[in-house]
Amino acid sequence: MIRYVAFGVVIDDIILADGTTMRDRLGGGGPQTAWGMAAALGEGGEVGIAAAVGADCTDALLAPLLRAGIDVSGLLRGAPATPRAWQRFSAAGERSHLWQVAPPPGETVYQAALKALPPHYRTARAMHWGLHPENPTLARAREFGAGGAIISLETFRPPERPLGAEALRDLVTACTVFSPSWGEASAMIGSADAASVVCGFRAAGGQVLVLRRAEQGADVWDFRGGGLVGLHVPAVPVEVVDLTGAGNAFAGAFLARLDDGIASAAAHGAAAASFMLEQFGMPNYLPDPQEFARRVTWAQGRQSRLIL
Repeated sequence: MIRYVAFGVVIDDIILADGTTMRDRLGGGGPQTAWGMAAALGEGGEVGIAAAVGADCTDALLAPLLRAGIDVSGLLRGAPATPRAWQRFSAAGERSHLWQVAPPPGETVYQAALKALPPHYRTARAMHWGLHPENPTLARAREFGAGGAIISLETFRPPERPLGAEALRDLVTACTVFSPSWGEASAMIGSADAASVVCGFRAAGGQVLVLRRAEQGADVWDFRGGGLVGLHVPAVPVEVVDLTGAGNAFAGAFLARLDDGIASAAAHGAAAASFMLEQFGMPNYLPDPQEFARRVTWAQGRQSRLIL
């Protein structure tokens, strides 16, 4: 039974500063989110991934998901080619992204996959996908949310200008969990003041707000039931190789454990993110259960309460 669904697949060609090239790496928010879900659950049997892909999306490319037991029957294989991007790293470790095969723009990015979901995906407990704040795919979020699914949305970049009250309300009320980066969130509200940002999302009707803060960890706010409960979870200390995908892994693990409360969900998110940081591209296998549990315990033991 598929209970958790993530959307989107990108093929990455990674170029390091010394010219080393790693081609045909599984990337994009969908695989990283699905992996985070499976890591938090301990296996991938309840996790599925949906995307419009081409014939270049082979079993060899999907190996990290298949090894985890993640269901890939949600991949719609009629596209001319899977979205593909160069990921170039500077000597300072900074990454630049350049499309080779760009996905369709804006609202159409996930439409095909959403419309063609297999029946056993449509009854999933929770779904996660990414969007652009000015042109989000919200109709399907509302449709599946009305059917009982928990919807989790993240943004890929900040808006060009602060969102108006109506646009912000439309965005955050289409989901249960909204997880922008701190820079994206402050740009949406039009303020760098933490209280203004948090209160802005609460006033717009947000339910659970996850503010991703990269190496600083994440701030999680629960507004459900009219409350204002916040906590900070630090990043689990590891040797960082690449930041790509850590936020997606956090989001997937957080969503998979949300029913256990935000403290447990945040700790599982931090643990999943830490494994994604330790290599270029996807981890080849799910984490060792004992090591994953150790990192969850570390993160939960170092959470702190946030007060506005």
